[in-house]
Amino acid sequence: MNNSRFARTAAWLAVPCLVAAGLLAWYVTREPVSSLELQPLAVADIDPALVSRGEYVARLSDCVACHSVPGGAPFAGGLEMATPLGVIHATNVTPDPTTGIGRYSLADFDRAVRHGVAPGGRRLYPAMPYPSYAKLTDDDVRALYAFFMKGVAPVQQANAESTIPWPLNLRWPIALWNAVFTDADAYADKPTQDPLWNRGAYIVQGPGHCGSCHTPRGLAFNEKALDESGAPFLSGALLDGWYAPSLRGDHNTGLGRWNEQEIVKFLKTGRNQHAVVFGSMTEAFNNSTQFMSDDDLAAIARYLKSLPGDRQRDGAPWQYQATSAAQSAQKPGAQTYATRCASCHGLDGKGQPESMPPLAGATSALAAESASAINITLNGSQRVVAAGVPDAYRMPAFREQLSDQQIADVLTFVRSTWGNQASAVQAEAVGKLRGHTDPASSSPIILQMR
Repeated sequence: MNNSRFARTAAWLAVPCLVAAGLLAWYVTREPVSSLELQPLAVADIDPALVSRGEYVARLSDCVACHSVPGGAPFAGGLEMATPLGVIHATNVTPDPTTGIGRYSLADFDRAVRHGVAPGGRRLYPAMPYPSYAKLTDDDVRALYAFFMKGVAPVQQANAESTIPWPLNLRWPIALWNAVFTDADAYADKPTQDPLWNRGAYIVQGPGHCGSCHTPRGLAFNEKALDESGAPFLSGALLDGWYAPSLRGDHNTGLGRWNEQEIVKFLKTGRNQHAVVFGSMTEAFNNSTQFMSDDDLAAIARYLKSLPGDRQRDGAPWQYQATSAAQSAQKPGAQTYATRCASCHGLDGKGQPESMPPLAGATSALAAESASAINITLNGSQRVVAAGVPDAYRMPAFREQLSDQQIADVLTFVRSTWGNQASAVQAEAVGKLRGHTDPASSSPIILQMR
């Protein structure tokens, strides 16, 4: 009798379990609804004006930085991207019908770009910044599609497989990740804000995907906030051996000391009186921000300057304290600074404005995270290419000239002088980055869009 009752109970329990399993299977394999499903766009009907508009949206979105490699065909993929789970490679997004996206309809393209789902329900890894691209407007997605189908030459190049091991390489759980950590709605203007602010918010949150680097991530590798409604949004984050600083109004580690015109100049020319682009931002400048219209740059600056800082996180505002490295010879690292660094950055740490950046008050010298300071000292900087012209000078790599301890000492000196009050750098931290980073190329890297 007891066995019979147990069997009946198990049977009744099995029914909802099977239903739940079926619903789960449907949810994780379904193709999301595209708002462009009923607005087909035949490739033959695409006009040059829409292609040109799409090329500009691709610049805003910095598509070329991930989907092209130096010396390779535009958008043929192949870029190796390290993740905590393994290596993945950017895919071929040329209109080749066999190895690229040549068979994609507009709705297929939309689902991939804004929802992270390729045809057939295959989930894309969120290294593709679709959590940000979800905010793209229908018009911008349509223009992007036109550019990739008519403005990019087809290239037959197979996509490389990832090294993420099974079962971590299963794609279906990403659907659940998306449900928790993404917002599928396109950007909607805030009626309380003016058009310039709204345009800036749209670019920063959407095509610019600034949060992908500058917003800290949670345990599930999710951005902790996707817009200004969350305090962590653009508050700074560690990524790939670089610290992407706060883009909020933080006085020390953000944009608190920058005005809107200085932000525009930095994005347009790669430099201003406060800083010169380096690290991952060099690629963003070389391939994207310098090509943005003045109006869009002004909109970005307006939006960023509206984001408040956090005194508790950022600390007391930095104030310059006059001193000379030549007069601090007794401090570890001071002699190295005087002989290796002062010719460019000055004995007083003030640099040479708009050519050699100051280290007094520099974000990398005030941030708790020292990765950027270590990385650029070890590996130097990439060439900044503005208007097609590479810069004449760059930060050299010191990995062959200085030991881990010497680099730690000189960076500790920089981070504790001229009013800088950041933590000391340990030789072990330098050695760790030395082991899994490489020197920056001294050759200009220009990725072609066509």
